[in-house]
Amino acid sequence: MLLIVWILNAVALLVVAYLLPGIMIASFWSAMGAALILGLLNTMVKPLLILLTLPITIVTMGLFLLVLNGLVFWLAGSLFRGFQVEGFWWAIAGAILYSLISGLFSMLLTQV
Repeated sequence: MLLIVWILNAVALLVVAYLLPGIMIASFWSAMGAALILGLLNTMVKPLLILLTLPITIVTMGLFLLVLNGLVFWLAGSLFRGFQVEGFWWAIAGAILYSLISGLFSMLLTQV
């Protein structure tokens, strides 16, 4: 099951790279690596960032979480050679689109 989710997240990254010109992925295997990096960052780094930025998140009524998602997405693009994000706004757009697509895939997976 975990392998299927990983593959679907890689496909979601490929779709994001296809739809947004500011995000590039070299190949399917690069998408697999980038999905792994994103998963690790979302598991280990993002909760710490959320905790550290809790006051600004409360003041902005949760909108700062979009910025955090974009920063984590941008960081993944910086850490992995086959996955490139051109700038902050492309990272925000990519993070939103990636969340929507991977959420849709997860919803479809639970229906099967």
